[in-house]
Amino acid sequence: MRLDVGYRIDLLVESLVIVEIKAVERLAPIYEAQLLSYLKLADKRLGLLINFNVQRLKDGIKRMANGL
Repeated sequence: MRLDVGYRIDLLVESLVIVEIKAVERLAPIYEAQLLSYLKLADKRLGLLINFNVQRLKDGIKRMANGL
């Protein structure tokens, strides 16, 4: 689906999971809202917000669900 606005997801895995990638000091609530908007617009249920600016990658992963 093509929209003439600034919405662009970083990754779409198997047409099921939206992955939003960041490299910031701390994940702000705006990033969660951004991922939730992408989930709603694309009518997807599951998303991952991944921050690469952490010592251990597992500490930088947040799973989000739309409508669950």
